[in-house]
Formats: sequence, C-alpha cells, structure tokens
Amino acid sequence: MYILGVSCFYHDSAAVLLCDGQLVAAAEEERFSRIKHDYSFPTQAIAFCLQQAGITANDLDYVAFYEKPLPKFERILLTILQKVPYSYAVFREAMIAWFNEKLWVKGLLIGKLGIPTDRILFADHHMSHAASAFFCSPYQEAAIMTVDGVGEWTTAALGHGRANWDGQGQNQILLDQEIRFPHSLGLLYSAFTAWLGFQVNEGEYKVMGMAPYGTPRYVDRVEKLIDVKPDGSFALDMGYFRFHRSTESTYGDRFESLFGPARDPNALFITDLTHPDSDCPRAVIERNQYYADVAASVQLLTEETLLKMARAVHARTGAKHLCLAGGVALNSVANGRILRETPFESVYIQPAAGDSGGALGAALWAWHIVLQRPRQFTLEHCYWGADYSTAAITDFLQAQGIPHKEMADDALRSMLVDDLLAGRVIGWYQGRFEWGPRALGNRSILADPRRAEMKEIVNEKIKFREPFRPFAPVVLEEATSRYFDFDDPTVHYPARFMLLVEPILDARQHEIPAVTHIGGSGRLQTVRRSWNQRYYDLINDFGQATGTPVLLNTSFNLRGEPIVTTPANAFDTFNRSEIDVLVLGNHIVRKTWMERA
Repeated sequence: MYILGVSCFYHDSAAVLLCDGQLVAAAEEERFSRIKHDYSFPTQAIAFCLQQAGITANDLDYVAFYEKPLPKFERILLTILQKVPYSYAVFREAMIAWFNEKLWVKGLLIGKLGIPTDRILFADHHMSHAASAFFCSPYQEAAIMTVDGVGEWTTAALGHGRANWDGQGQNQILLDQEIRFPHSLGLLYSAFTAWLGFQVNEGEYKVMGMAPYGTPRYVDRVEKLIDVKPDGSFALDMGYFRFHRSTESTYGDRFESLFGPARDPNALFITDLTHPDSDCPRAVIERNQYYADVAASVQLLTEETLLKMARAVHARTGAKHLCLAGGVALNSVANGRILRETPFESVYIQPAAGDSGGALGAALWAWHIVLQRPRQFTLEHCYWGADYSTAAITDFLQAQGIPHKEMADDALRSMLVDDLLAGRVIGWYQGRFEWGPRALGNRSILADPRRAEMKEIVNEKIKFREPFRPFAPVVLEEATSRYFDFDDPTVHYPARFMLLVEPILDARQHEIPAVTHIGGSGRLQTVRRSWNQRYYDLINDFGQATGTPVLLNTSFNLRGEPIVTTPANAFDTFNRSEIDVLVLGNHIVRKTWMERA
C-alpha cells in the first residue's frame, strides 16, 4: 500500500512516500525548484517520490495532507474580523491567497494526482507534527511535545503516544493539552528574528547563533511580552505584536519602545567577540552587543519555557522518553538542555521537525492511526532524497568540459585527507540528499576543525554569511565521549541529525577550535559506519592521520540558496565560491585544474 504525504502553502513544502508503512522517499520542494523555503505545491518533490518507488499517481492508495485547511481559514478569518478596520490589509492578502489555492487543496490533489476524493485524508497540523516524531522513533510509548508558530489554531501541544496500547496492535496519539493562537512561543521568537534583521521562518537559527555572543541581560524585558506559568503554559501580551493583524510586521510600536530601533538587516555584525581587533567605531560595536544581548535573552526565555513544558508533560505522563516536533524543535541549544535537565532518559526528534516534516507525519498518521497498522519502522538516518548516478555525474562533467579524475574510494580518501591537512576546503557530494534542513554528509562542505581560521574562511569566503554563524563538528559515534560531555551517543537520535548542542570537554576545545562555539559547546553530528560508509571512512582516515576523528561540516550551499541537489548545482556552488576541491561521487575536480584548462 502506497501513501503519499504532502505539506505546502505556508513554507518548506514537501512530499513523502510510504510503502506498507516503510519510508521510500522524502524531499522538500526547494531542493528541486531552487527557491529557498519554497511553499508552493510540491509538484517536483511528488514526482521524485513516485519515480523513486517506480510507480505513478494511479498506484497511490491514499494521499494525506498535513493540516486541515478549513479550520485554519476559520482562524485567519475570525482573527481578521476581530481587528477590523486595522486588519483590512491582512483581509485583502488572505482572501487572495486562500481563494486562489489554499482553500481548494482537495480539488488540487484530485486534479494533480487523479486520486479519488475518499482516498484524501487531512490530519490536524499538530497531529502531523506529533506523528512525525513518535512513529519515526524507536519507542513504544513516549511523551509528546509539539511547538511551532501556529497550525490551525494550536501553537503548542502536549500529550503522549502509545503503540499496541491494547495488545491488539492499536496505536494511539493523544494530545490533551494545548496552547492556542495568538499565544505562540514560535511567533514570539519570530518577532525577535524580524527585529534583529533576519527573515521570519528562515532566520530563527541565526538568532540562536547570535545568542552566544551576548549576555541575557534583558530577560526581564522579554518577560513583559509573555507570561509563563510554572507548567510551561503561557500567554503573550498582544499589545506588543502585530502578526495577528499585519502582513508586513510581526511586532508593534510598544515592542520598539521597549527594545529600541530594529537592527538594519544589511549592517555588519561586529562585536569584541566576533572581531577582537576591529577598528570599527565603539558606538557601532556597543550597539551590536546590545542586539546580541537581546538575542541571548529571548533564547534563554525560550529554553526555560520549553524546560517547564517538558517537565510538566513528564509529570503528567511518567514517560521515560520524549518526542519533540514543530519548528521550535529545531532549536538545538534548547534540545540539549531538555536532554540534560529533565527527567527524560532520551529524546527523539526527526530531522525535518518543521513544516516539511508534516508531510511525513501525515503519511504515518494515516498508516498507524487511520488504518491502525502496526509499528515496523524507525527513522535511523536522513538519506531519503534523490541520488544521481556515476553515469549522470560523468555525463555532466564531460558535457561541460570540466577537468576531472575518477578515483577508487581508497585513493580518493587518501588524496582528500592530504587536502584537509593542507588547509583546503572540500565540497562533498554523494548518494541521496538529506531529508530536513541539515547537511549530514551527502551534501556537505568539509574542512579541518583544528584550524581556527577555518571558521572565518568558510563563513566569509565560501558561504558569504555572517561571522557569528557556527559550524558543526561531525564525529565518529564511538569517539563522541572523547570530545563531548555526552554519555552513550548510540541511544540519542538527535545527535545523529545535528539537533543537539552539547558541551565540548575543556581539554578538547583547543584541539577543534573551528567548531567550538562561544561558551565551549558544539552542535554535533555523530556518524556510524552503517548509516554512511563513505562519510565515516573519510572522517576515520582523517582521524588516523591526525589523532582527531572530527571534521568541520556545514551545508553545501551559498547564503540564501537551498542545499545543492544535482551535480550541476554542486559545480555551480563550487565555481562561485572559494571551495578548493569538489568531490562528485568518485569524481574529483580542483580549482587549480580548472585554472590551467
């Protein structure tokens, strides 16, 4: 039985295909359209999923959509009507958007796929989030926490999931506590994202990256915007916000009166920590430091709120394990604290925790809840995207006249280790691309983490992005405890998906300075050979040569672009940056060869 999961029309649209409850393919539309956070109907992602299974739309048994359009439209309409006449602009934009496509999802799916109307299913938005985590996890029972901007009405939900709860194979997800719009932890964080000069629904991770460069001096000011109860429930003071009645601004005049003028998105971010020897005017440095301090303050409040919520759901369920989902579950600093500071023994987060993951959750909800099929799948890795064959890579290189060599694995790894030791940066492209926003070894940029200068080189000369943006240390799973204050990484799935920030041991921070964050932590990725043999072997060979089985890993893309998908995307990014070496499967391309050609 084939079930297609679909998410679209907000941000990060995606498609996922299950066959008899097993994941076959998963991809976000942006990887094919090359539009960052593409929200349109995922035509190309669906085509890829069907092609990967060798089927057509006629072979689909069900299509599951990740939310219910009518309740969502109800929420938008009622919110607008409550704010008339101030909400006129929102009303106009909403009517254009909703009457164009969003209200007619069922008809669109019928038209695009030819699926009968009785085979189209609609899950609640937060049920999709919950199912995406619980039914991908290895747990038979777990507490569940979903936190994001907003779904239909819900912005956060708490509950629990049980597989085979009655001994007859029945599965259950019960979300019995929720917080409703307009009170939203995700939208609070997004308001600060906009005020700090970043794009909402894209730049939240930049706020998290900026926060370590500040001190949380202004938590008391942030607390004026939100009342958080001991159990983690909360309410916003809506007088500070405009997201409920504006298409252009998430925060209002009271917000700016409290925090001051917003940061210029085009301004350089220079502080004493990012540029210790800068001759930038002192007033500019102090202003940037203020923005970093505010970022640290909202990050800390977010972490503390999530900790309260997690402790509350543990107290109510008594569960040993926690499943997290929703866009806020991509906050890897908060995730690390939840794992370390709550009674839960383990935490599971699937790699596409945000809206794109709703496509996966909707499909799993259909299989396990609607159809009540037994659990038989755990998401052990993230490599569910498109692959491009050796022949496709060869044809591209030859057609473009690009100088290259094809090498066996052992010889290729030996050459690449020499490159890393020489301070060269590698564009690493292999296999099926990753599911979710993180590059985890199939579409990655790799460098030597022992060289402190690599942080500046990769940020400014290759990624063309802000200097405060951190990099991930990718480490062999069995070597993790040598570098991180982190016990038994084999049971902690978020580490393999780069969804945890953990302390780096004091004695090791000087060894891997390029991936050690301010404060001595790292957003680690653990690698097991059975998940990704070629990636593991390269890190292992580097470790044998240097004594450090760790590499710097960041996503293979330039600022503002999706991660590369095709060999042509990879070469284009390589050509427009200062990456020294491009590896396409077993083919290697060097800038020096191109310069001589």
